[in-house]
Amino acid sequence: MAENGIMHPPESKSSLWGMPFLVLFKDARLVFKLDSLGLEILRIALPAALALAADPIASLIDTAFIGRIGPVELAAVGVSIAIFNQASRITIFPLVSITTSFVAEEDTLGKINPEAAKSEDLEKNGQKNNEMEQLTPDDAVADNLEKGAAADRNTDMKEPEDGSTTIGSKTDENTEVKKGKRNIPSASTALVLGSMLGLLQAIFLVFGAKFLLGVMGVKSNSPMLPPALKYLTLRSLGAPAVLLSLAMQGVFRGFKDTKTPLYATVAGDLTNIILDPIFIFTLRLGVGGAAIAHVLSQYLITLILLWRLMKEVNLLPPHLKDLQFGRFLKNGFLLLARVIAVTFCVTLAASMGARLGPTPMAAFQTCLQVWLTSSLLADGLAVAGQAILACAFAEKDYKKVTAATSRVLQMSFVLGLGLAVVVGVGLYFGSGIFSKDVSVLHLISVGVPFVAATQPINSLAFVLDGVNFGASDFAFTAYSMVLVAGGSIASLFLLSKSNGFIGIWVALTIYMALRAIAGLWRMGTGTGPWRFLRI
Repeated sequence: MAENGIMHPPESKSSLWGMPFLVLFKDARLVFKLDSLGLEILRIALPAALALAADPIASLIDTAFIGRIGPVELAAVGVSIAIFNQASRITIFPLVSITTSFVAEEDTLGKINPEAAKSEDLEKNGQKNNEMEQLTPDDAVADNLEKGAAADRNTDMKEPEDGSTTIGSKTDENTEVKKGKRNIPSASTALVLGSMLGLLQAIFLVFGAKFLLGVMGVKSNSPMLPPALKYLTLRSLGAPAVLLSLAMQGVFRGFKDTKTPLYATVAGDLTNIILDPIFIFTLRLGVGGAAIAHVLSQYLITLILLWRLMKEVNLLPPHLKDLQFGRFLKNGFLLLARVIAVTFCVTLAASMGARLGPTPMAAFQTCLQVWLTSSLLADGLAVAGQAILACAFAEKDYKKVTAATSRVLQMSFVLGLGLAVVVGVGLYFGSGIFSKDVSVLHLISVGVPFVAATQPINSLAFVLDGVNFGASDFAFTAYSMVLVAGGSIASLFLLSKSNGFIGIWVALTIYMALRAIAGLWRMGTGTGPWRFLRI
């Protein structure tokens, strides 16, 4: 991985028969095997998937409660949520993705060889820090650790007679992890940036709410404007909590700990669910009550995560100059362009739905929430793939990189097939919980085939994102997504005008297909950090 300072191993003539894309099918018969790799993936993926799905599920419950008020309020909240999510993704997604990879790399290098980890940090920051305390008592100890880690890599992979691959964990089995709080400069940097971005987002959304709603098609004479403006303004007050909590989730993911974010998210979302009917109906606050309940739940999540993180990490590094603002900003701007391209396509689709009127928008909002919620389950595998690959690349363990990549992609496709059945049947027969309006229910039934059929494509696309982030291939993911967005935006304009509601969903299907192809391209061609796959 030359881009990240990682040397590639000698190329092998037997490597995937000279066709790197065949990594997708490597050991496919082991996709359901609970070997060490399979268990490691599941330990990270399952809690991550549940945590990622918890917030959209809470939004679905919000949608169900608000739908009882009326279709106008439901459509208004749909537009407001689209704006808030767009702003949140633009500001936090680059930070979370970078934080996960950087924390995983730092933590892994620190466990293998504290001296090597320190040298790596100094190189990446472009400065020498002679004031840092030595983490090992003697240079000879560091040399032995480095030699031991190299020896472990040669003996760590075993090929059983049945052809399965068993992968040991060097950092878990061969390294004595020092107890006490850890100094992780990338974690501290993420918290500082998350706090600053959260405040900026809140100010931007509060003062620009009416303008942004107008851009989304909610004009001054629209009946959707008053409830949409109230919901967006109130929910924006929770932006600092949202961004800081997600930054902390990125830190925990880098530690391969996805259970702590799950517990915090479930606690917050249960609070949201309990407060929703109280604020909306009992206190007669309407859509404003739904927003207040959501904001309070986000601050509860933030407090829980901060309390847990303070027990594991020194929130401030020994020296302020250890903060890695330059490193974060360099890669962050790349991912910022990518996130704008990704989320703009979905936001544009929501805007097109709003222009069709309250009824089509209410149906589109319901289908979109189900689409995003179900697809995000695959993001659990993406988180697992990113964390495992970031550690494996840091260890230069390319056999584990190959095995983990093929396994998570195969698992994602199987998950997508299962989601297609569950989502299709569930939404078709359960759409009545979101609305009582006959016209809205009819349009939801029209969108069901698209929501269900795209699940395998969505799963692959999301997991490929995690794979590429684990390889720290941020530049390619940014540039390729901008190209994908260009084609997808054009199809949205053309198809929504000619085919209305159905046209929007056809365009979203094209968008996800192009996104999956772009994600597979780098690895499938054996270029960039994946050159070691070629013969």
